Amino acid sequence: MVTILDARSPAGAARPRHPEKAHRPDTAVLPKPDWIRVKAPVSAGYQETREIVKSNRLVTVCEEAGCPNIGGCWEKKHATFMIMGGICTRACAFCNVATGLPHALDKDEPASVGRAVASMGLSHVVITSVDRDDLADGGAQHFVETIEAIRTAAPGTTIEILTPDFLRKPGALEKVVAARPDVFNHNLETVPSNYLTVRPGARYFHSIRLLQRVKELDPTIFTKSGIMVGLGEERNEVLQLMDDLRSADVDFMTIGQYLQPTRKHHPVIRYVTPEEFKSFETVGLTKGFLVVASSPLTRSSHHAGEDFERLKAARLAKVAA
Repeated sequence: MVTILDARSPAGAARPRHPEKAHRPDTAVLPKPDWIRVKAPVSAGYQETREIVKSNRLVTVCEEAGCPNIGGCWEKKHATFMIMGGICTRACAFCNVATGLPHALDKDEPASVGRAVASMGLSHVVITSVDRDDLADGGAQHFVETIEAIRTAAPGTTIEILTPDFLRKPGALEKVVAARPDVFNHNLETVPSNYLTVRPGARYFHSIRLLQRVKELDPTIFTKSGIMVGLGEERNEVLQLMDDLRSADVDFMTIGQYLQPTRKHHPVIRYVTPEEFKSFETVGLTKGFLVVASSPLTRSSHHAGEDFERLKAARLAKVAA
């Protein structure tokens, strides 16, 4: 079982990364097909990005979630910064981010993120976070301060945020939208029939309503959401989820293959073929999404900068039509 060191523990003591999963029996791991394999990160660009992240004492979802694209993204100096620490208050069955009682917010973190973005010369940055149900606003103000710090340090950088659902946090969403990120992303993660087992702390229709509310507050902000497949969902459930997102006027959808982090996590039920992913992309575009990214290795922030340019171009083409 993977462990992390916790600053609140005695020196050298290790705590389980996922204590809520420790009692679960190990599940079988399906062998990966050829189309899902990636090379280990070894490039100089990867090492340079890693050093910038470490020197600014930052957390990235690339590392915490075990993203398979970390080598290619960090080589190009693309990284998704995860603010508010590396410990989540929820325990989703698919996620490799550590679960537990989070530490206090680092008031210097927004400025550190801003410096890192400037150092890396990013044209587009993605900011995400753990769920912070322990905070009165779910961390909304910390998102605002991070957006403001990036705009101060790197005014030419466009900003994409990937937020938690701010469940039962009145006014939190409105605060973040008022900071005017360029892209507001909130992932549904899976179809509603899987929520009790895959995403038990969340509510499907609350997430749909959150995305819809972003558009009501500021129609100029691009909205985005994503799911994983291979968790036992049916094709028609994915198509219905697409319709639900379009009813909320979501612009961009991502679909990627679920990969099981450990034997204690939800098992991969099946590996979806590249042909099926292409089919989802085709259907999504016919349903009205401006952009659909659908492939086995697609992740929320993979190629985010290039996809932002595609979003802008697609909106302009739609307006001109």
